[in-house]
Amino acid sequence: MNFVLDNSVVMRWYFGDGSTTDLEYASRVLDSMASAEVLVPGVWGLEVANVLARAEAKGLTTEARTETFIGMLHRMNINTDGATPTQALTSILQLARRYNLSSYDASYLELAMREDLPLATLDADLRRAAELVGVEHF
Repeated sequence: MNFVLDNSVVMRWYFGDGSTTDLEYASRVLDSMASAEVLVPGVWGLEVANVLARAEAKGLTTEARTETFIGMLHRMNINTDGATPTQALTSILQLARRYNLSSYDASYLELAMREDLPLATLDADLRRAAELVGVEHF
């Protein structure tokens, strides 16, 4: 099954924190990537980099561990959507307004809607908005 991957899931792989349910969900998503095409919005790489850089700055992780993780991400079948910038000031902004989401979160929702794909997320607000617009949860 192809799907849109939210950074909230990716960060569970890295940090291994959260509830047992969240960790099991993140693990199922990771396992499914062996046979799926995964899409992320154009902001995804920036989001990943921001979380990792902030964790390093707070002493929660090391640059070496981050680089190993990034290497793993590069080996995965994760495809970045090129249309995100075009949608940013139109449909993404509208979704952010309507569902009280950050523009980053709205970009995942917009991509899932545009490509008619399920959304893999652990973000409660994003999941709620996805349900409201009829986007399937992975």
